[in-house]
Amino acid sequence: MANNGDRQEPDWIKYRGDRLNAPAILVFILLAALSSYAYIIMQQIWLTVFLGIIAVLAAWSLKVAREWDRVVVLRLGKFQRMAGPGLFFIIPIIDEAPIWIDLRVRTTFFAAEKTLTKDNVPVNVDAVMFWLVDDPMKAALEVEEYQKAVFWAAQTTLRDMIGKTELYAMLAGREHIDEELKVMIDARTDSWGVSVRSVEIRDVMIPDELQDAMSREAQAERERRARVILGTAELEIADKFAQAATRYHNNPEAFSLRAMNILYEGIKEKSSLVIVPSNMVHSLNPGSILGYVSKMEDKKSGD
Repeated sequence: MANNGDRQEPDWIKYRGDRLNAPAILVFILLAALSSYAYIIMQQIWLTVFLGIIAVLAAWSLKVAREWDRVVVLRLGKFQRMAGPGLFFIIPIIDEAPIWIDLRVRTTFFAAEKTLTKDNVPVNVDAVMFWLVDDPMKAALEVEEYQKAVFWAAQTTLRDMIGKTELYAMLAGREHIDEELKVMIDARTDSWGVSVRSVEIRDVMIPDELQDAMSREAQAERERRARVILGTAELEIADKFAQAATRYHNNPEAFSLRAMNILYEGIKEKSSLVIVPSNMVHSLNPGSILGYVSKMEDKKSGD
């Protein structure tokens, strides 16, 4: 189906008019052969004319509908019955089968170009709809060219939906919009005997300058989140340091051991010489620490 936005109408596949079929052609050939035989061999002109008329009427009245087809039969312009699938007959001249309806699921592509959203952003939206005819009599009698009617109903509903939705909601909540579109289109087409199975938005195209602005906004948002995470981590670290400071304040020996361990780790990892000021050595108070450790060992050995 060719579609150039809203300017060009699609090439509709119309199931209209009588169809040729193999059984009708075969019957016509057989009767035409008998007519020729009657004229050539039997020299019976009246029989030739009679068989010729029978051949035309038989080929005209014999119809074959495929498994997915339903055929509207009109008698003198009035609805007579729905025929098919399979073989069926109509009365020549009196009956006609003008509309053949396909009951399979169909796919219809439709679009809305340069339609303003609720926050006044022009967008181009492409969508696809899956639908089928569940009541062929309504589709044939209640609306002219039901396929075209379904297409335009879907397109106008999409435009209405875009006008009621903000751009961010359209980009972030496609599943909700798809379901709402399905319900709205189905409500319009139900009286035509058409049931909508699903509607899916394929693409939402926005202006290039707006894409750049949204990209910068997204980048700024990511940087903001990174800074918030970093600040939160700094607060947690500060809280842990505050707890450690409280414990070291109540236990100077532990603080000295921690300082010596930090000094040792720095020397070990860098494999270098570290010059420590004398006042730092005094603040570490290694003598008292070693005495404390010796006392602890003596206590353990005494136990």
